[in-house]
Amino acid sequence: MKNITDRHQFILEKLKKEGKVNIIELVEEMAVSGVTIRKDLKLLEDKNLLFRTRGGGSINNPYAIDRPIYEKEFINSDEKKKIARAAIELIGQTDSIMIGSGTTVFEMARTLHPNTHLTVITPALKVGLELSNRPNVEVLQLGGLIRSNSSSVAGGHAIRVLSEISCSILFIGVDGIDVDFGISISNLSEASLNQKMIDTAQTVVILADSTKFGRRGLGRICGFEQVQYIITDSKVSKSTIRAIEEKGIKVIIA
Repeated sequence: MKNITDRHQFILEKLKKEGKVNIIELVEEMAVSGVTIRKDLKLLEDKNLLFRTRGGGSINNPYAIDRPIYEKEFINSDEKKKIARAAIELIGQTDSIMIGSGTTVFEMARTLHPNTHLTVITPALKVGLELSNRPNVEVLQLGGLIRSNSSSVAGGHAIRVLSEISCSILFIGVDGIDVDFGISISNLSEASLNQKMIDTAQTVVILADSTKFGRRGLGRICGFEQVQYIITDSKVSKSTIRAIEEKGIKVIIA
C-alpha cells in the first residue's frame, strides 16, 4: 500500500474501529517502513485527526488535563461509587490508612463507616471534613498550600509531616495509568506529595475509573512496582488488565 491517500484512509478506518493504532501492526499490514508510518501519523496529527502516542496513535488525547474537582465528580459517578465500595473491603482490621485527593477516593470517604477505631491521614480538605465527625474515625489533616482545583494541600510542610509517619494502606486517585509510563497525575505541585505518600505506606491501592487508562498526566508519581492493587471498572480492556497483572499487580474490577 504505497499511496499516501490509501494509507491515511486505512489508518483512520482502523482508528475509528479500534480506537488506537500500533506502528508495528501498521508496518505489517501495509508493507511499508516504520519511518513511513511515523510520517503518516505526524501528518494526521497535524490535521487534528489523531493523537500520536508511544508506538502508535490514538483517537483520544492520551494526556490528562488538570480539571477542577467540581467537574470531575460528575464523570463516571456510578463507577466511582462501585470502586469506593470495593476499596473499603481492603481495609480489614487495619488501624491506619491514608486517603489522597480526587473524586474517586472522596467517594470512598463517604462510604467509610468503620466498626473499630481507624486513623485517616489525608491532604484532601473534603475528605477531612467528611470524616471529621464520623464515629470511630480520627483524622490527621495534612497542612500546606491549598490548590483550588483539587481542594487538597501540597508543599514542603505536608511532606515533612509524612517523614514522621507510617501507615498501613494508601488509597490514592490518579489521572493517568499508562503501561509504559507508569502512574501519573496532571499537576506537578501535588506530584511530590503523592510520591511521599507512596513511600510512607506499606500497601498502595490505586482507585481509578476506566477513563484514566492509556493516559499520562504531567507528573509521574510512581512505577507499577510500587503498587499492590488497582481498583477500576469493567470498561477497561482485557488486554490492558492482563498487561498490568503481568507486572505483579492485583486488578480488582468493581
